[in-house]
Amino acid sequence: MSTKILDIADADAVRQVFAAVSHAWAAGDVDAFVAHYTAEASAILPGFALIGRPAIRDAMGDAFSGSLKGSRRIHQVQAVRLLNDGEGTGGGTAIVITRSGTVFPGESEPAQNRWSLATWVLSRHAGRWLVESYHDCPAAR
Repeated sequence: MSTKILDIADADAVRQVFAAVSHAWAAGDVDAFVAHYTAEASAILPGFALIGRPAIRDAMGDAFSGSLKGSRRIHQVQAVRLLNDGEGTGGGTAIVITRSGTVFPGESEPAQNRWSLATWVLSRHAGRWLVESYHDCPAAR
């Protein structure tokens, strides 16, 4: 499988997923947050894995009402690419790299130790981009 850079419309649509997920996080709205994940999505974070939308929903619901209450998440998109479908045309899978950080109430930006690098795999479902997989690791300081 080869890759190509997304056309402007696809790139904008993929970037909108990150804006929507960030907005849902800031609102503490777990249902809006997981609406951007497929039923089989996975989220791999340092030390644990969440497999399936219900596990992601449960973990994020607990976090939004607990340790992440009132926080917001910044996603700085570093790269977006679309996997070709084998015919040389754009397919329905995007790989995105972000530099992301969590901002807590009273802060204007994330503390240095709260920046991470993430790889996201998104797929197109009925014209809508959804998260299939998310993998997060701490960013170098």
